[in-house]
This record gives sequence, C-alpha cells and structure tokens, in this order.
Amino acid sequence: MNDYGKLKSGTDIRGRAIASEGKPAVLTEQAVSDIASAFALWISRRIGKTRCKIAVGRDSRLTGEAFTRTVIAALKYSGLEIFDCGLFSTPAAFLTTQFPSMSADGAIMITASHHPKDINGLKFFTPDGGVNSSELNEIIELANAGEKLSTISVSTIVRRDFMRLYCDAMTDAIRKGTGLFLPLKGMNIVVDAGHGAGGFFAKRVLEPLGADTSASQFLEPDGTFPAHPPNPENAEAMQSLKSRVTESGADLGIIFDADVDRCAVVTSDGTEVNRCRLIALAAAMILPEHRGATIVTDSVTTEGLRRFIESRGGVQKRFRRGYRNVIDEAKRLCDSGVDAPLAIESSGHVAFAEHYFLDDGAYFIAKILITFANLKKQGKDLTDLIADLSSPLEEADIRLNFTCENWRELADKIMPRLNGLAERLLRLSEDNYEGVRAYVSHADGYFIVRTSVHDPVLPIYIESDKVGGARSIARFLYSFLNGFTGIDCSPLAEFIGEDEIAENVEGYDVAP
Repeated sequence: MNDYGKLKSGTDIRGRAIASEGKPAVLTEQAVSDIASAFALWISRRIGKTRCKIAVGRDSRLTGEAFTRTVIAALKYSGLEIFDCGLFSTPAAFLTTQFPSMSADGAIMITASHHPKDINGLKFFTPDGGVNSSELNEIIELANAGEKLSTISVSTIVRRDFMRLYCDAMTDAIRKGTGLFLPLKGMNIVVDAGHGAGGFFAKRVLEPLGADTSASQFLEPDGTFPAHPPNPENAEAMQSLKSRVTESGADLGIIFDADVDRCAVVTSDGTEVNRCRLIALAAAMILPEHRGATIVTDSVTTEGLRRFIESRGGVQKRFRRGYRNVIDEAKRLCDSGVDAPLAIESSGHVAFAEHYFLDDGAYFIAKILITFANLKKQGKDLTDLIADLSSPLEEADIRLNFTCENWRELADKIMPRLNGLAERLLRLSEDNYEGVRAYVSHADGYFIVRTSVHDPVLPIYIESDKVGGARSIARFLYSFLNGFTGIDCSPLAEFIGEDEIAENVEGYDVAP
C-alpha cells in the first residue's frame, strides 16, 4: 500500500522530483505512473466511459519530458485517446476540455508553478475545472490501492499543437476588443517568460497583432530557471523586467510564472503592476460593466485597495489564501445570486466568470492589452486607471521558515494563541477568513499572520501609516513568536534591527 497522500499540496500533487540537498526524490516516475493511472480510472468512472480522451502537457521543468513519457506509458494500454500536447500552459490544459476540436474528458498538467527546479507536480482538470481537494483525495486513494483501468486495447496517442488553437483565440479576442486587425502596431512590448512555458506569447500572440517584441527576455524554456525565479511576486523577477522595460524604452512589460496561470505587468515609466496594484487594475477594468459587484480577493491586501474598490462602486470580499479558495468563493456567490465576476489573488492568479473562472495569466494579459490599446488612443496609460490607489506609508512582507518536521502541528499551536493575544490586546479584523488579521492602533496599522498553503512557512504582512509603525508591529510579533522552538524568527529580527530588539521588545509581555 502506497502513501501518496504525502504528495498532496492543496489541490495539486507536488514533491521533490530530483534528489537534492541530501534529500531523496519523492515524486518518482512510479508515483507519477500510479497517480496518472488512478486519474484515468477516476475520470472513466466519473463519466461512465471506458474510452476517454485525456490531454497531457508540461511546462519547462527538468523532469517534465520524462514525466510526460511516464504518464503516456502508464496509459498506453488502457484503450484511451491520448493527446500529447508537449510544452503548454496550465490554463491551456483545462481548455483542452472546452475547445470543440478536442473536447478532452480530462487533462494532466505536469508543473510545479514557480517552485525551484528540483520540484515538480501534477495538476488535473475535468470540463468542470481543476479537481478540488476532496476529488484529489479520491484519486490518491485509487493510486494508493494500485487501481487502474483494465487493459482492453492499445491507446491512441496523437501529438497535438493545442497552443496554436489557444493563441489564435487570444489574438481573435484582442482584435475583437479593439476593433483593429493590428491593434499593437508600433508598440514595443517586452515579455519575460522566466524560461518557463510563456515564451509563446511574444511570437504567437503579440507579433501577429503588430507588436515589436525584440526586447523580450528569457523566452527559451529552461528548467534550471537561470535568470530569476519564474514568479511575478518575486522582487528580483520584477526588477529584471522593470530594468528591461525602462532601458529599451518599451511601452509595456509582461511577466508570467512558469506555467502561465499568473502574471504581472510593468508600465513604460517603470511602475510595477503586481499584487494589490494588479487587483486594482482588474477591478477598474471589470467594475464599469458590473456596478455594485463583489470582487473576491485573498486576505493579503491593503486597506487602500478596499477603499479603491469601494470608490469604483464595488465590494471587496477578502477570503482565504489559495487560488482555488478564492475562485470557489466567487463561484458560490454567483450561485447564490451575487454578481461576483472576478476572483483574484495578490500572487497574480486572476479568474473571470466570463472565462470559466479559470486562472489564466495569458487571458488576463489579453484583457489588459485591449484596455491598454484603447487607452493609448486617448493618450492615456494603464497607470491612469489606478492613479488614486493609495499605498501604505510603510509595509513589510516577511516569511519565517519552520525548522521542525512537525511544522503543521506547531502552526496549529501558534495561530490560536496569537489570535487570543490579539483579541485581548488589539482589535481583530471582522472580515478575515484565515490566520490572524489584527489592527494595532498605536502603530496606525495592522498585521496578517497565516500559514502557507503549500510550504513550511509562516508569512507575515505588515502595513502602517505611521513612521516606524511597521517595526513597532514587527517587535510585537517577534516578542511572541520568538518564544516558540521550531521557527526561525531571524527575518523578523533583521527587519527590526538587532540593536532595537533587546531595547524595545522587553516592553511587550506577550510570550507564548
């Protein structure tokens, strides 16, 4: 009996695929084979068909090609119709189930998003969307038991360039939205794919629309990700794009993560539009057509963003971190009669109701390009849409690593104790759905402490409108968290300043 439950990460399978740092690979070819076989059986039982159609694709990770061969080999004698799509994006994986020319019953995407090169994983899709947590549990149970489709006949394996269909749909949408065949003619647009799967966007979407993409960078797939982490949240990645945009005099810069389900942009003046700015931009684009609508976001957003959305006639609902949590909440609201056309995480996952509630970075960029081209006609830029978004005077985004094996148990001790402390000494947020969000009056700010969805990390976000307020809040948290064994508080100490810790923290009697 296997124990593939250890590979579950939210709604994905994820694990070390290459032995490194003295640790063995846990996402082995055998594991991939067993789990892929279980997914095929699960799909077959779900739809009541033995000859199902399953699409398989990957991003640029080092083990991607090998795992693709493993998946296809595992399904070779199951009597299926298999589409080998090669290098493509996670959103494209889902869309293989929607495009009539393919109409796949399910799809397997081999990716680990922005994670380091030694990690890989599997994402699964049906025509209803990505599998949820309970559905993934069912697949894992089948894999643990070694269950698979019976050998009935050799599967049909067809190589399909699905990205051609996907890119054609993008260019058609942009032409329709602008009313022009070459809406980007004369524009210099930089694409940074971070050596992931997003390099297609420059050559197969932007250039057919007239854009000059010659200043683009890191378009070639390379699973070692030598340039920078393929992550729109990463400061190094955003700085790299910003430098390229300003040095080349580009009109716009675009960045994707490795599997293209997340994105961000940089405007011509070097303004980084990611995190809360990206949410504000999406809200500004959608709310004119959906007056009074609810925008569902994750919890790590600023008070300025809430005010921005409300100033546009919208309502912000902060929800649990995790793109599936945000998307599922927006779907639930829509099902209950609430207009919730947009679900968006500050990490760059953006999903529109009009597009299957699919977090598709390329689709959002297509919508941004339509807006961008139309604003250009008026002599305006994207920054004009979010000019009144206020930013905090001080903010900090700090991640503390757990140093113990039983880190989830430790997190389960920390969070309720911190919540109780904040309830006694501070003011808890009334619209929080995860972790602890509390307001600190003397610092004119607040903090959010939560447990990472996937990793042994305790992320902390601090915002303050008072000089020195962020460090004051950090000292409060340090005095509490430093009392626990099994968590590295040195990033907090570094932010505060070693010389300030002994002098100032002693005033807080908040030890656990």
